[in-house]
Amino acid sequence: MFGPMHQVLVVEDTPSMRLVYERILARAGHVPIGATSMAEGREIFARERPGIVLLDLMLPDGDGMDLLREMLATAPATRVIIITANASIHKAVEAIRSGAFEFLVKPFDEARLLTAVENAARALAPSPVENGPLFDVHIGSSKAMEKVVRRIRRAAPSMATVFITGESGTGKEMAARALHRASPRAGGAFVVLNCAGPAGEAAATRQDPRLDQIARADGGTLLLDEICEADHAFQQRLLQLIQDGALPGPDGGSARKLDIRLVCTSRHDPYEAVRTGRLLENLFYRLHVIPLRMPPLRERGDDVVEIAEVKLAELAREEGKRFSRIDDEVKALFRSLPWPGNVRQLFNVLRNVVVLHGGASVTRTMLPVEILHLEEEAVRAEIVEEVEKGEMPLLVEDLVGRPLTEIERIVIETTIAREGGSIPRAARVLGISPSTIYRKRENWKKGAG
Repeated sequence: MFGPMHQVLVVEDTPSMRLVYERILARAGHVPIGATSMAEGREIFARERPGIVLLDLMLPDGDGMDLLREMLATAPATRVIIITANASIHKAVEAIRSGAFEFLVKPFDEARLLTAVENAARALAPSPVENGPLFDVHIGSSKAMEKVVRRIRRAAPSMATVFITGESGTGKEMAARALHRASPRAGGAFVVLNCAGPAGEAAATRQDPRLDQIARADGGTLLLDEICEADHAFQQRLLQLIQDGALPGPDGGSARKLDIRLVCTSRHDPYEAVRTGRLLENLFYRLHVIPLRMPPLRERGDDVVEIAEVKLAELAREEGKRFSRIDDEVKALFRSLPWPGNVRQLFNVLRNVVVLHGGASVTRTMLPVEILHLEEEAVRAEIVEEVEKGEMPLLVEDLVGRPLTEIERIVIETTIAREGGSIPRAARVLGISPSTIYRKRENWKKGAG
């Protein structure tokens, strides 16, 4: 069941617990070395340089967090498994973010300990894509995406849960797959579980079909897609699974132990989801260990053009078309658009062009009308921002050719800005009631025009 023998340093000040851990490790074929204090653990680590460390955070002569940082500063590849009490989960999460491999919450059983150590042992082996490309598609070369790649490479060898957030279409699942491919579990299954699944009574029973999907991820990675959409009954099941490391057996039978690396995605702010009660707080602290934000396309500069050029070539091959370049005017437009649908929307635009048009170059006239409307909305939003800041001069030539509703908004917002933000004074200048301005502003916020 287990891989090659590994030396494991056990830093635990309670003698009985240390002996239990050492016996379990020895029976599994590992070589445990015990330490009862921070000082002794530091000395043994410097002498033996074990690849795996089992570290209690509460030590009699210091904070285990300090020893963790010292070990990783000396030997960054060391896999440190934190031991913590349930009340100290916050500190365990902090340890993971400082570089620890995983944490175990007392009390834990023999199987849970050995699984954590075996995962750490596997992580010591080089990943098949350690230095190769992480993604199957071109993601651009922006600083924002370089940061994403760095975090994925750092987190991949660990068992710590990665919580990926971002708008729809930013590539959250793509990042999760890259994390799996770069991990020691690349040979195992990658299972995507849609958390917005069955709710209510069915979800509170063993008949919930999502539990079968969880079992399929044994030995691999489980993606909890849109975790904030899960009903509370299912969230409670997930919390129990994480705590026990097992699924309940059918009809109350013996539980099935699982070895799963968890990754979560959400288009919602998880902190806000906890605040509003959508996401259980206990589950949040178990899952939100290593946060990873996927930046929207509008924050990625020239990535939009790079990605478009690569995708255009791919689509041209699929459709048997001659497209090989994008006009400079279209590139400039792509850079300026807000892309609310992100990369997914960009791909749809390009497919529309390739399927419906011919030629070697993508021109502005080939773009779907929705994109041109999006350009108008972007320009309008820029005007409104300038008006609200009081930066746009109110000149007749600035108003000619604009819709009447837009002119009205420009006039009202500019007047408010010139009156120092006072709506009552602006209303007097314009000869209307303050309530009219308040009502119009509320409608503008709602997009009613």
